[in-house]
Amino acid sequence: MRAHWSGGLSEVDARSVILLVEDNPSDVRLTQEALRESGAAERLYVVPDGEQAIAFLRKRNGHHDAPTPVLIILDLNLPRKDGREVLAEIKSDERLRRIPVVVLTTSTSEDDVMKSYCLHANCFVTKPIELEKFIDAIQSIRNFWLTTATLPSLAA
Repeated sequence: MRAHWSGGLSEVDARSVILLVEDNPSDVRLTQEALRESGAAERLYVVPDGEQAIAFLRKRNGHHDAPTPVLIILDLNLPRKDGREVLAEIKSDERLRRIPVVVLTTSTSEDDVMKSYCLHANCFVTKPIELEKFIDAIQSIRNFWLTTATLPSLAA
């Protein structure tokens, strides 16, 4: 399955690319809606599992034209290759390790928090259950990482 670009965000106006690695269609829709509501100009690409995430990032298996994201939002509990494995691969790859990875998961486990940070996650956020808080969380992640924070050039 190829990554899909979320409609509603103009590619012409796009300033950056976000990769969402999420297998829950409801969470994908909520994330798309949160970004639309914030007036974000980013392009959101979505892949449903860890293997597709790695293929997208390494531009393999049908993702040869995939753009390099400036931010990755990663669920931990994914099919085929879980988020912990994906995070470990990203952070061990010289070309990918500078891309900020925000773990966004339903887990509240201290072990998952600790393991994510040991694998060099840039942030760990537990998915809020309430709709409005979920949208606020997505908008806060986007605003911090793409507006407030200064990110390194990925071309360097």
